[in-house]
Amino acid sequence: MENCMNLFSSAFDQNTVAPLAERMRPSTLEDFIGQKDIMGPGKLLRRAIEADRVTSLILYGPPGTGKTSLAQVIANATTSSFIRINAVSSGVKEIREIIEKAEERLHLYRQKTLVFCDEVHRFNKGQQDVLLPAVEKGTITFIGATTENPYFEINSALISRSTIFRLNLLADDEVRLGLMKALQDEVRGLGTYKTEITAEAFQHWIDFAGGDLRRALNALEMAVLTTAPQNGVRKIDLEIAKESVQQKHFRFDKSGDNHYDLISAMIKSMRGSDPDAALYWFAVLLESGEDPRFIMRRILVHASEDVGLADPMVMLQAHAAANALEWVGMPEARIPMAQAVLAIATAPKSNSIAASISRAVEYVKEHKTGRVPAHLRDAHYPGAKTLGHGSGYLYPHSYPGNWVKQDYLPEEANTVQFFLPSGQGTDKNRGQPVSD
Repeated sequence: MENCMNLFSSAFDQNTVAPLAERMRPSTLEDFIGQKDIMGPGKLLRRAIEADRVTSLILYGPPGTGKTSLAQVIANATTSSFIRINAVSSGVKEIREIIEKAEERLHLYRQKTLVFCDEVHRFNKGQQDVLLPAVEKGTITFIGATTENPYFEINSALISRSTIFRLNLLADDEVRLGLMKALQDEVRGLGTYKTEITAEAFQHWIDFAGGDLRRALNALEMAVLTTAPQNGVRKIDLEIAKESVQQKHFRFDKSGDNHYDLISAMIKSMRGSDPDAALYWFAVLLESGEDPRFIMRRILVHASEDVGLADPMVMLQAHAAANALEWVGMPEARIPMAQAVLAIATAPKSNSIAASISRAVEYVKEHKTGRVPAHLRDAHYPGAKTLGHGSGYLYPHSYPGNWVKQDYLPEEANTVQFFLPSGQGTDKNRGQPVSD
């Protein structure tokens, strides 16, 4: 039975079972799709690969942008011994053994060792403590891949010993190129199937992928393999393309870099007075599963920070939306929340409040605290007036226009102006006396 199993295994064709996205991984620089900023002709990383002079590096980017594929290209191009480990499953003992063998290779055969680690952000302290000296000495060349921002998730010591390359989502034409290659390749791809695919179907996959080639390839494979041929041809239209992907996936991780990128985009769109963009990012956040309370907190802050006194009613609308979220809940609360988003985006802008409190806080930090002037001190408790508290205080409402000239700042800060009106909307001449 064992011999039969071995015979079966030897005849096993990996290309017929592995997913299309895995089979279509590039093996050479010429096959690699996308990332022209770092992999284009003459670019640093491409030159390093071509010269077999790759140093320790970290590949950082969203799923499906080619991190593992790029590592495979480097593996095929290098004369170094290439070893792949996983941050989750590879323990300290295994890493020590890899380093020992790397030292042997280097001393006996003058051959370098290149270690690739997927999900490097999951490396624990023990793994990194063992790895770092070998990287620092050059015993091994380390390549890490991660979907998380390395500056947030990876030990600073490992970052300092590596060059970080950011991989971006693929452009539509690059995703299209990947799909076409898969359809034409008769060895690794779907070239042995006769297919007719409409332009609308192709575009649907590209839109669905959102720059992730692997997702597009998975959808293509599903559509081709599940469509019955008609006169030997598998005809795929928009309806079949939609069935092959079912529900759109939103690229989102509440603890990851994308979480902050999306909320940042919404905030900057509101601040930049673009209501369409503000609504778009707000909708993306909601559909991605973001906590509505997190979104609401940002709306409240920016109603004051970016609009403030230019239109004080916007802050009231933001608070009303927050109350609606608590009392009504989702999904209905998205309507008053959207009203607050639009109120911020369409209102006149002023950051005088944020700038003013920042100036005041910085001044207080850098200067000693002044004494409260005697006429401003509390005179209500027994004996206060005998100490001179409140003496000389002028009650503004006793004067015309409810204003009278008197000093409110301590003597040391009496010439400092913290609040500077922006002049936008109703944020004009605030704090100026009615008469002088």
